[in-house]
Amino acid sequence: MMWVENWAPLAACRDQQPDALFVRGAEQNKAKLVCKGCPVRTECLAEALDDQIEWGVWGGMTERERRALLRRRPTASWRTVLEKAKDEHTKLPTGV
Repeated sequence: MMWVENWAPLAACRDQQPDALFVRGAEQNKAKLVCKGCPVRTECLAEALDDQIEWGVWGGMTERERRALLRRRPTASWRTVLEKAKDEHTKLPTGV
């Protein structure tokens, strides 16, 4: 799978009301479900992490979950990290 530069038009949330992804509490779990099968979830998450977007659900993660990742690897290029992980995942043999 190749990295998608212009990912937003392909996002599963493209037809959702934007406010549905900027919720609090238990509503965040509903918002995260939209991301579950999204074909560009990784690209979305990388952008949110690299740009340190503070609000909303991006790439299936809440702001709290993203902050935890940023604390662990504050200088990481998340695009590089996630692009490599995506590439390695697509190379796994079937059934793994």
